[in-house]
Amino acid sequence: MVNFTSKTYQMKREILTFSNKISRKFSKPDRKFMADMNYDILASNSCLLTDIVDQLHEPSKKLNSVDRLSRHLSKGTPKDALHAYLTCLKKWCPATLSFISMTVTL
Repeated sequence: MVNFTSKTYQMKREILTFSNKISRKFSKPDRKFMADMNYDILASNSCLLTDIVDQLHEPSKKLNSVDRLSRHLSKGTPKDALHAYLTCLKKWCPATLSFISMTVTL
């Protein structure tokens, strides 16, 4: 018999480990935001903020949560964090991401 709880925990742990690797130079709130967004995007199978908010299971109103996520996303990504992210991606799949490093100016 398959234990779905342990499989779910293992999958969530892998997502959080991946998020921590790509956001190692982010501040703690930004690392948490990145981990939440990665997990919720995968859980909702969508990049729409309304679908992501549905996966958050927060007691606040949906509109307030969408506004909060929008404000956080509008801040942008710090350049040193972007550099750390691209460095990690180059290690994992250098052939497919070589064009990204050429097009992004740091």
